[in-house]
Amino acid sequence: MEDQVIESFCEKDTFEAGRRLGEACHPGDIILLDGDLGAGKTVFAKGLGQGLGIEETISSPTFTIVQVYDTGRIPLYHFDVYRIAGIEEMDDIGYEDYFFGDGVCLVEWAGLVKEIIPEGCIKVTIEKDLQKGFDYRHIDIGGW
Repeated sequence: MEDQVIESFCEKDTFEAGRRLGEACHPGDIILLDGDLGAGKTVFAKGLGQGLGIEETISSPTFTIVQVYDTGRIPLYHFDVYRIAGIEEMDDIGYEDYFFGDGVCLVEWAGLVKEIIPEGCIKVTIEKDLQKGFDYRHIDIGGW
């Protein structure tokens, strides 16, 4: 995937960036989503889900580690590893079945489990820039 930089001036822009990426996804894609708390990761994830054809409401799986959505054209395995205690927890939930399965994996806070992240992932970084406005986000989409 060619690197892209997207300027988002509102939630709708962030959602649309996720939706467009979701439309371009293929089974087996792994997307690493990084950004500070409140940067818009969940908004982006909701757009990604819509781009995959998922009609369910996408929410952050902060306390469940992984949330499975299988109603779209491609299943979405949404990980949030912010509160993970260690790689062993990823082993316990069988992360390899998801990472190497038939769906798209979205991994928030992937830097916390970088030891298990395979090469060839799509990296999405969302950053705020308050000098450009409260709702402004700089979205960088590239390779891992």
